[in-house]
Amino acid sequence: MATPIALTQKNSLQTIMPTKKTLQISGMHCASCAVNIESAIKEQSGVINANVNYATSQANLEFDKNKVSLESLTKTIQDAGYQVVDKKNLDAHNKEYALSLKRRLILSVLFGFPLIYLVMGKMVGLPIPQLSPTQIIWFQLVLSSIVIAVSYAIWYSGATKLIKLKPNMDSLVFIGTAAAYFYSLIVSIGFLIGSNPALPLLHFESAVFILIFITLGEYLEEVTKGKTGAAVKQLIGLTPKEATVLKVKDEKVAPSINSNQELDLSLYNETIEPISTLKVNDLVIVKPGGQIPVDGVVAHGQSNIDESMITGESKPATHKPGDNVIGGTINQSGQLVIQTSKVGDDTMLAQIIKTVEEAIGSKAPVQLLADRVSLYFVPTVIAIAILALVIWLLAGQSLVFSLTVFVSVLIVACPCALGLATPTAVMMGTGLAAKNGILIKTSRALEKAGGVSIVLFDKTGTLTKGNFKVTDIVADENNPNWSKDKVLQVAASAEQGSEHPIGSAIVKNAKSKKLELKPYNNFSAIEGYGISVTMDNQIILVGSKELMKIEQYSISPNPALEAEASKLQEQGKTVAFVASKNELIGVIAIADEIKDQSKEIITQFNERHIETWLVTGDNQDTANKVGQILGIPEKHILAQILPKDKAEQVKILQAQGSDSPKTVAFVGDGINDAPALAQADIGIALSSGTDVAIETGEIVLIKNDLADVIKSIDLSKFTLRKIKQNLFWAFIYNTAGIPIAAGVFYPFTGWLLSPSIAAAAMAFSSVSVVSNSLSMKYKKT
Repeated sequence: MATPIALTQKNSLQTIMPTKKTLQISGMHCASCAVNIESAIKEQSGVINANVNYATSQANLEFDKNKVSLESLTKTIQDAGYQVVDKKNLDAHNKEYALSLKRRLILSVLFGFPLIYLVMGKMVGLPIPQLSPTQIIWFQLVLSSIVIAVSYAIWYSGATKLIKLKPNMDSLVFIGTAAAYFYSLIVSIGFLIGSNPALPLLHFESAVFILIFITLGEYLEEVTKGKTGAAVKQLIGLTPKEATVLKVKDEKVAPSINSNQELDLSLYNETIEPISTLKVNDLVIVKPGGQIPVDGVVAHGQSNIDESMITGESKPATHKPGDNVIGGTINQSGQLVIQTSKVGDDTMLAQIIKTVEEAIGSKAPVQLLADRVSLYFVPTVIAIAILALVIWLLAGQSLVFSLTVFVSVLIVACPCALGLATPTAVMMGTGLAAKNGILIKTSRALEKAGGVSIVLFDKTGTLTKGNFKVTDIVADENNPNWSKDKVLQVAASAEQGSEHPIGSAIVKNAKSKKLELKPYNNFSAIEGYGISVTMDNQIILVGSKELMKIEQYSISPNPALEAEASKLQEQGKTVAFVASKNELIGVIAIADEIKDQSKEIITQFNERHIETWLVTGDNQDTANKVGQILGIPEKHILAQILPKDKAEQVKILQAQGSDSPKTVAFVGDGINDAPALAQADIGIALSSGTDVAIETGEIVLIKNDLADVIKSIDLSKFTLRKIKQNLFWAFIYNTAGIPIAAGVFYPFTGWLLSPSIAAAAMAFSSVSVVSNSLSMKYKKT
């Protein structure tokens, strides 16, 4: 979560949240480019955090706008040699860049192939035209110069980054190909102005071959890299462009919207308007087969709605008046009138798209290793190449041999694959999760979820349905002034100002019995205990047994009622104690039904040897009963925990383990779960919960399906496995390629890696890493 910035102004403390911006950057050619941009941005005063992602060409920034402006940060990126592109034109820019690479590749092959054929054709027995040495030199010189001119962008980028002491992949290619080209050029000039009739050994074809393969690698990389973002593009494609809005014909006779009455559509005109113009409480009509434009509530009609594109749930759900609907979903059968509730960036689809983009742009912890390697990798490779050149010259080898080693080391070590290994897998993993109704908000969560060893569940609304119903009312039999209905009336009257689900259940039960609710004043909520009000000049308390024990209220014990309460709690029911005039007058039992799938999910966790824990503010007996039904061990039941103490319980669980701390996931849905969701290693929120819980959780279950907790963990393990595979291949190419290219094995085996083969290996490494990530889309969840 973002850390607030504290500023003192006019002797008052103001908390200002950092400004967050995502910029699209063009011109990055490798992981070291991203690291160079990132380090340049972080040098600016006022920058709190910066993540530059090579695979997505994005920079995610957090900064204090009072210290540094977005314009200044944009200029920093441009001064580093890169461009900031408008997001609206990003797709067009990417297509144009891929097209330019394609044109460059075609021209390079067109002019480079004859040269390569001339030099290498004889080796494989192909017919070669008879040319004089002078003709051969001019032929190679002209064609190689054209290829270099076509690939000017690589040389320009590499040279400028080298001059600024921020070398990147292009710098390696520039040094290698320039060395081969200019060496050959000097030798050619010497031959042309001299009298030696023997054709000198040239390396024009090495420079050409390298540039062709580098361009081919960049083109394939750009094409395959774009495919890894297909999940986000698919989500963006779900966003409707227009809506059919109902406008009242006569504002003077505006009809009331009542879901219990037939809506007279003749009183409205239908107008087609852009989605951007919709406002909250507008009425839109969605016909069969049409797309629901924004989030809203069904005001009229009934239909089956296909929500699979948002929730991943394949079975269409029936919606009737009063039910919520999600923008982007498909109305399958009946005609619906929707009253809009969320528009623009507030819709669930917009939030999903934003969250997935942020997750893709964030960096997994394992990526930090690759970044650190990339930061020092290019300068190290240049040093190794120079060292190899010097050693072979000192060892008595020719300049041509030593130059071949020098160029090969530079080319084979390009760190493209290293920069693509993690982000491409993260892009596919978060996209795959989103398609299945799981919103993973950070790549850190995607990586870490697979290592969860403890899952701590909140009870109410998470393992249970949160639909409280009054089941029992017990009045003090020894006090004739209090009947069951009177106890219920007093409790409901006190609770009518409360938003707590238990209070709502009590009020609902009283209204069903047509009990008149009394006025009150001095409402006070005692966190974790209950409420206090003043009614008929008496203090009324409704809450837990612990509330009755607070000294300031001086509530006299009532063994008979307390015994009845214990019996109800042993049945797994929640008990609210009611007191008046310093006396306990009754207890009300409320039952919350356990979700059908809860027991099965707990069983699956137990089978995977992942500890399951339960935390609740309920009495110990009630909590134990729920735990017993679900299969959670009694020693893992945390009962009578105040909301503010849930986070502390998470911290205690995290500290368990003699060798290393436990990785704890907290699953919850309430506003009082937010601190625990933030404290946990992985906070998992149900989308049916409060906005605060959803905002705090790093993983959001859109379908509110607890089975998706297990899916999240499995998907994390799968993604992490792909990341490790990618990093292995990226590292293995470099670690194996550099010593071979440097000629370490030449004295023993005669193996020497040619610059051309080095270029092909480098291009293949990047494509293989991206292809491995793309294979993730075939995983069945």
